Amino acid sequence: MWHPDVRPSVGSSLRYGRVLVYGSPVTSLDLALVGNGTIGALIDAQGGVAWCCFPRFDGDPVFCTLLGGENPSTACGSFVIELVDGTQAEQKYLADTPILVTRLYDRHGNAVEITDFCPRYESGEDIVCPPVLVRQLKPIAGRPSVRVQLSPAFDYGCGLRHPSPGAKYISYAGEPPLRLGVNAPIEPIIDAVPFYVQETITLIFGTANQLTGDAAGAARLLEQTIGYWRKWVKTLEPPTQWRDDVVRAAITLALNVYEPTGAIIPAMTTSIPEAPNTGRNWDYRYCWPRDGYFTAAALGRLGESRSAERFAQFLLRVADSTSDARLVPIYDIDGGQIPVEHFAACLSGYRGMGPVRIGNKASEQAQHDLYGEALLIAGALLEHGPGRSVDRGLFARLERWGEQAVKLFDKPDAGLWELRGAARVHTFSSVMCWVACDRLAKFAERLQSGDRATHWRERADDIHAGILRRSWNADLNAFTATMEGDSLDASLLLMPRLGFLPADDHRFGGTVAAIESQLKHGDFVYRYVERDDFGYPENAFLVCTFWYIEALALMGRTRREQARALFEKILAARNRHGLLAEDLDTRTQEQWGNFPQTYCMAGIIDCAIALAEKPKAN
Repeated sequence: MWHPDVRPSVGSSLRYGRVLVYGSPVTSLDLALVGNGTIGALIDAQGGVAWCCFPRFDGDPVFCTLLGGENPSTACGSFVIELVDGTQAEQKYLADTPILVTRLYDRHGNAVEITDFCPRYESGEDIVCPPVLVRQLKPIAGRPSVRVQLSPAFDYGCGLRHPSPGAKYISYAGEPPLRLGVNAPIEPIIDAVPFYVQETITLIFGTANQLTGDAAGAARLLEQTIGYWRKWVKTLEPPTQWRDDVVRAAITLALNVYEPTGAIIPAMTTSIPEAPNTGRNWDYRYCWPRDGYFTAAALGRLGESRSAERFAQFLLRVADSTSDARLVPIYDIDGGQIPVEHFAACLSGYRGMGPVRIGNKASEQAQHDLYGEALLIAGALLEHGPGRSVDRGLFARLERWGEQAVKLFDKPDAGLWELRGAARVHTFSSVMCWVACDRLAKFAERLQSGDRATHWRERADDIHAGILRRSWNADLNAFTATMEGDSLDASLLLMPRLGFLPADDHRFGGTVAAIESQLKHGDFVYRYVERDDFGYPENAFLVCTFWYIEALALMGRTRREQARALFEKILAARNRHGLLAEDLDTRTQEQWGNFPQTYCMAGIIDCAIALAEKPKAN
């Protein structure tokens, strides 16, 4: 043991004995997201890495205490920087970045600062975002002593990778090979024993062929990453009110765009249940055309068109690989098939509430709304394309999506809520098929292609008339979830936004009133309340409340004030980092579901913009 009067050099170990317990249970979604468009890491309130997949969003979770249940140390990888005798922690993002600063304080007055980030910077015309997590450890008061507990997992928590020391790094064999580069002696990290921190220590963790632990190089990466994000934020056009909330939402959305291909995922996680012990545990680490649309559209409303353009190209590539341009509900982030849904054998789940799913059975479903979302996204290419000749060629490709919409608009499907029971003709799916034909008619008009404009306008009108006839329920005075149905669906709050009906149409007003009566519980809106494959929904699906707020904002000054008050309430439900999961317990305000959820972060942007616009008269 070091003599108490001797100050060890940076990295020298204090031999207090080997630490046997790594990590602690994650019991709330008070987490921050750091990432770069290749990987994303969730950091807990004490600076531990609760979740991170390598070498990409849908990879093996190397750090997975988030889903380790009550005793994650036995089966989960962890990356904890523990301040010895620590008593207090505080956290915040650096302004206009996804870079997280955690400060830890001990009972002796010592303190250390951890800066977590994933490098992202420009190199010529390219954006560089390697699968690397950088953790800078800096003393800020006294003589802090820390313990680094690093134990990467493999095979979804079924085993821990063994360390192999090198000169200035630790290697961890497996697929992919991983490495920790560090500018300090590595023995204290391998042994997980405390050491004093007297100057900045850099820990760079990632795939073995990436960066080493060079402090000067890491400092440059931090500067470049800060510069990238603040330059990017300056290109946005957020409303003045709620500016910081909107920027945080936009950054979070950008982190869910997979830079190599342009695919967009709904969330970084799998299997955080929608409500306690319900089995509603899904894997969201893949690409849904529908969810991707809402993300890209929200960013586009802020003036960021690149995400929509790249996502449209992604969808065109996957459609062009088929003979009829057919889309499926879910793709992997390269555009291929996702794994067949199965369970992770060694992870007990969030708070022990398994199962932990890998893959998603919804990929096998029929979901007919996809063509409408795809056409909405494709508009970014037509609007920003380099020339009319390109536009005409693109239009011909897009027409194949319209042909699918015409064929499928009145056919049963699983709907946007991906019900696993019997298929029905869902009104929202039919509306989105109308959207596909309506947008093709408008695109054709812009290209001065009169015959095609007429063709698609006739198809759109036929679908529109069919929905008005078959989905309107006079007894409920509302549009119903399904054709000839008698239940409600919150997705129909989007009708004005999609252009299907104006907000002042009495039929839309009746639908809003019916949703308020049946689907609104307290301040929050449920997507539906009927029984499904897993019973009755227990928590509010947060994006539906955002859609309700947006609808109210379009319905006149009185309802607009109601919308503004509700928007403030939903902002108050975020965690301290401004992030939202998918679902909310309306009684306790506790967040549930995969995290952070792009639907909800997009909702923040959409509602802030809607409420910032000039109100309509009653």
